[in-house]
Parts: sequence; structure tokens; C-alpha cells
Amino acid sequence: MTEKIRIKDIAVRAGVSVGTVDRVLHNRPNVSAPAREKVEKALREMNYQPNMYASALAYNRHYTFIIIMPKHASEAYWEEIEEGASKACDARRDFNVHLKILYYQRFEDDTFKEAYTECLSQQPDGVIIVPSHLDMTRLFTDQLHEQGIPFVMLDSYMPDLKPLSFYGQDSFCSGYFAAKMLMLIASGSKEIMVMKQMKNGRVASKQQDNREVGFRHYMHDHFPNVTIEEVNLPLDEGKAVYDRILEEYFTTHPHTHHCITFCSKAHIVGEFLLRTNRRDVQIMGYDMVQKNAKCLREGSISFLIAQHAYMQGYYCVEALFRAIVLKKKVKPVNYMPIEILNKENVDFYQRTMI
Repeated sequence: MTEKIRIKDIAVRAGVSVGTVDRVLHNRPNVSAPAREKVEKALREMNYQPNMYASALAYNRHYTFIIIMPKHASEAYWEEIEEGASKACDARRDFNVHLKILYYQRFEDDTFKEAYTECLSQQPDGVIIVPSHLDMTRLFTDQLHEQGIPFVMLDSYMPDLKPLSFYGQDSFCSGYFAAKMLMLIASGSKEIMVMKQMKNGRVASKQQDNREVGFRHYMHDHFPNVTIEEVNLPLDEGKAVYDRILEEYFTTHPHTHHCITFCSKAHIVGEFLLRTNRRDVQIMGYDMVQKNAKCLREGSISFLIAQHAYMQGYYCVEALFRAIVLKKKVKPVNYMPIEILNKENVDFYQRTMI
């Protein structure tokens, strides 16, 4: 076992006081340049490796992390994000890490501004952001940078905002991969339907936009003669409205046998197909939420692409913990796996890796 190096040993080696060594180790002021150089030289020569866990525990500080995320229904993708983040805080409870969640409504900029204004007023140690659109999110992150508050981005990557770290899928590659998998079973199709949920002409996230770009890129290169039809199911409407839109579409497009959506709501179409007994049509979608999994097992969803929402929440909190509490560097870009599920393997999908 390597002999433990004491602060006293470092002080003797450097020819300075114990107090000077302590100030250097904890990056405190009031240390002359020559004294700091002597201590750092001694640290290198002795191959000193600080015990960051012990130091963090010794401080007995309390840390508050805040997540800003969309308001959501239960059993949704976002609920798994929350559960993963809470689990990470539980795992670090000895370090007095606390988590708060602030919600905003998708497409309503005022609610995002209210959430981030509340966040700033609480002066958190770190923030996790599921971003709104770029310009609105920048208003928030500029203030975080000014106040020296590190933040992690989740779900949608906006590198221009200079986050500490990002967790989510490479959305372009994900959409490209989705097209490739879909066309394994739909190579003879004349048309593919793309289902979107939109409000005021916008989909919910940059991530969904980028998935569609990847999808269309693959289709343009490999299946240029396949027609891509779009169906918009307005956000926050009910089943009756969706059924009317879908009934009209499938009645007028008898050659559509395969569909895709880039959000977690494939089950809206999947449930419609089951209710109307359209066994010759399937949809592909994202996220292993309960309603999607049910349609997958019953055959109206062909594939799901999963991205470990639970782990995204967990890793975001862990990144803040490592950077803020342990003073360690964290990887700036962390892409989650692109995993494909069908009815034969969905029951074996590991929701967590912890």
C-alpha cells in the first residue's frame, strides 16, 4: 500500500509552513508566488494525489442543483429524467447535495423566463437545462455565465451556449439510423408518413428537428423516389381530434403502410391503428415509455429507439457533482447510445444501468 502523504511532509519538503501548503492545496489567496512554486514542485516530486472525496466531506457544505425542464404527464420520457436525477442525489446524500425542479410549458416563452428567473433568485450551485429555443435559452445562460454558475444541457445540444457538459443522443445520427432501420422493413413502400406534434409551426425541441434532418438525409441518398407525407397532430388536443385527422389521412393514403415520428408519442398513432384494426400499418418512434411499449408488444409500433432517459438525468447530476463538489474535469459532450427495441427484446431492456 502506498504510504499516505501528510501536509506536514509536503511542508518539510517545500521548506514552508503547514498553513502555506494548506492554502495552496485549497487554492486560497495570500500565498506568495515563490512559496506557491515551492509547494507545487514538492507536490510533483512526491506524486501527491489529493483525496477529493475526503476534502469535500470535510467542508460539510450544502449544494443545491436545479433542473429546468418541461412540465409533463406521468409515465413520460421526462418523468424518467426526474427519477434518474433524484437517484443521483440520493447516491450523493453524504455530500449534502439537494435537487430542485422548476417547470415550464413547451412553446410558452414566458413560462421558461419565469422558471429561469426563479432559478437565478435561488442562487444554485449548478443548473441542468432542458433548453427552450436558442435565443430564449441564451438569455438565461448568459446570466449563468456572468454569475459563474455552471450548467449542463440535457436532451438538446446548443454548443454556442458553452455548457459545462451535455447529455443526450447525437440527434442527426439518431434520425439517420431510424431511417435505415425503418427501410429494412419498408423498402418496397411508395410513401412514408411522418407524424409531428406542433404548436405555432414549431416542434417541441431542436433535437426533434435534427432527427428529422438526419432521417431526410438518409432518405434523399438511398430512397429518393419514396414520397414523405407529413401529418401534424396539434399539441394539447384530445383523442377525438387526433382520430379525425388520422382517419382522414389513412383513408386518403391507402399506400401508406409505414410511419415514423421523432417524438415520444408514437403511441397516439399506434393506439389509433389498434382501435381501427389497421394491421397493415405500423409506426416507428422514440422512447421506451409505457404506452409505446404496449403498442410495440401488440404490433402497431414496429420499432422504438431508446436513449436511457433515466441515465441522462443521473449523469447530469453526477457531472455537476464531479465538477462543483470534487473539482474534477468532466467530459463536455456525452452522447447516449442509440438503441433499437422491438417486441422480441423490449421486455429485456434495462431501464437503468445503476
